[in-house]
Amino acid sequence: MLTIRRDLVEAMVAHARRDHPDEACGVIAGADDGTDRPERFIPMLNAARSPTFYEFDSADLLKLYREMGANDEVPVVIYHSHTATEAYPSRTDVAYASEPFAHYVLVSTRDPEAHELRSYRIVDGVVTEEPVEVVESYEFAHPGQDDPPQE
Repeated sequence: MLTIRRDLVEAMVAHARRDHPDEACGVIAGADDGTDRPERFIPMLNAARSPTFYEFDSADLLKLYREMGANDEVPVVIYHSHTATEAYPSRTDVAYASEPFAHYVLVSTRDPEAHELRSYRIVDGVVTEEPVEVVESYEFAHPGQDDPPQE
């Protein structure tokens, strides 16, 4: 399951709407500590500038991975939009999915009045849809073992 803050969902949708009719893409990084919590929103440029395909600029991607490494972060969410189809990974999306622990989020902007947002795990070409829980804050998302002790 992907648990994600509402402000991050709104940022992805806004990016997708802003770049429409081209596909938008980006990453949401999180701490490399096993919490699997998306924290830092990083919109990227679709180097392909295409309504049917997205591609991260290789120099921007290298810079991002170096930055995440320096910050002890990992790509928790890798997102992009589909402008004319449902939010389901295409064959190309599956072929390029190279982060087995990332949540691959798709935002469909085909309907100008509403968006569709879905999340997937893509490992070795196998696509598995997962539930998405949108929360206001991670503090109250899953009280219990995930929360740091209060002092």
